[in-house]
Amino acid sequence: MDIQAIKNTIQNGNAVLGIEMGSTRIKAVLIDEKHNPIASGSHGWENRFENGVWTYHLDDVWTGLQDAYKNLKADVEEKYSVKLTKFKAMGFSAMMHGYLPFDKDGNQLAEFRTWRNTITEQAATELTELFKFNIPQRWSIAHLYQAILNGEDHIPNIDFLTTLEGYVHWMLTGEKVIGIGEAAGMFPIDSTKNCYDEKMVEQFDALVKEKGCSFKLLDILPKILLAGDNAGALTKEGALLLDPTGELEAGCPLCPPEGDAGTGMVATNSVAAKTGNISAGTSIFGMIVLDKALSDVYTEIDMVTTPTGKPVAMVHCNTCTSDLDAYVKLFAEVLANSGVEVNKPALYDMLYAEALKGDADCNGIISFNYYSGEPVTDTAEGRPLLVRMPDTKFSLANFMRAQLYGTMATLRLGMNILFDKENVQIEKLLGHGGLFKTPVVGQKLMAGALNTPVAVMETAGEGGAWGIALLAAYMVNKANEPLEEYLENKVFAEYKASVIEPDKADVDGFNEYIKRYSLAVAVEKAAITNLK
Repeated sequence: MDIQAIKNTIQNGNAVLGIEMGSTRIKAVLIDEKHNPIASGSHGWENRFENGVWTYHLDDVWTGLQDAYKNLKADVEEKYSVKLTKFKAMGFSAMMHGYLPFDKDGNQLAEFRTWRNTITEQAATELTELFKFNIPQRWSIAHLYQAILNGEDHIPNIDFLTTLEGYVHWMLTGEKVIGIGEAAGMFPIDSTKNCYDEKMVEQFDALVKEKGCSFKLLDILPKILLAGDNAGALTKEGALLLDPTGELEAGCPLCPPEGDAGTGMVATNSVAAKTGNISAGTSIFGMIVLDKALSDVYTEIDMVTTPTGKPVAMVHCNTCTSDLDAYVKLFAEVLANSGVEVNKPALYDMLYAEALKGDADCNGIISFNYYSGEPVTDTAEGRPLLVRMPDTKFSLANFMRAQLYGTMATLRLGMNILFDKENVQIEKLLGHGGLFKTPVVGQKLMAGALNTPVAVMETAGEGGAWGIALLAAYMVNKANEPLEEYLENKVFAEYKASVIEPDKADVDGFNEYIKRYSLAVAVEKAAITNLK
């Protein structure tokens, strides 16, 4: 790494900034002209469960963004002894979809309802039937229609409906826009025209007019932009919002704001047809870029798009590592009470490695990691649950393997539809997110769970913040080249990926696990019904 070259890049304003607001962490990543991460800053946060709704307060959004940016500045000064004051471009991403309505004066009308909520079943079911197109519960249109069905007082005052990154982008630039990948989780997209589906818009407007709504859907949704489009510039007010010290200069161009699904595709070079990726962190989802339409509508499969509008089949599951993290925290507490201090990453590595010593089928241990409802298994709420037979070999190895299998189980059930019913073909899946931070383990078990090779790139840990930074760089650097070519030739040409093929013992073991898991869903549903 040429320190002087990086200092020049930063001082000349040629570095590019990407910030992603994830479920548990806000991360800022700075990249150089070669797209390499050169500095970062982060801020930890958690969702709140208030009045039956998973939410984040918007004050916490700005506190978190400012802290992550402040920590980025500190990282730059420590590493390169220069001040961070300007950028060539920047972009913002966040956890996908959800519900953020505002009135004509910019006042928030309802709490931010995140992707994690499963409170829109009636709306999602009715819209799926009306459109003949799957509408997941977390989508913005499901939240909007459910609020209409509920007769919520704020509905007549809605002037603008957006998502978290769309809101932040609006505050920083004044532009009410959204990237097409995120737009696809607000309302269905016509990928032949790269716009909201016109027929479905008409159907929705007619439906809600009967219920007394006066607005037109296209009047309240953000304008759709594609990767490479200019999405406005940082205003003076926006610069102060991000950096209250006043050191950040206004005028920087911003790329279209995208959801973490889109940035995950970019960060794993999975935007071309027949490519796919798995994002595994607080939630888990698998995405495959299609070369042809699916033959049927499946409530387990979401149809979204790449940041350039290509159709994508997505299996989204609400919980991945949350319960596993809770157990690791418990083990750390036990060790601390015993007078043993263990470095957190080292504890994760040790426990993950132990999982590889377990029986391939976990010897009958089943883990339900449900912190909220899981549409794939038709569960409306979550009850974290560990189930085993009395004669199970209850070892640490089997326990940890069951925990890791539990993070993948609902994904496997959804992916079965694509692989078995739709015969979707794919050479490998690119993995990224917290589950893959420990080398080999998550990757190996995922390959066995899906019976598909799983690759992890050297950049897997950078995740969506790097992905949105790449989209910002593409906007200012592209030379009439498609995003797929730009990523392949200018970003990933020198990055290596480690690929793990599925091991037959792992495949057979997970197949046994998922059989028991599927039968035990009835136990999870009983817990939901009886444990209040």
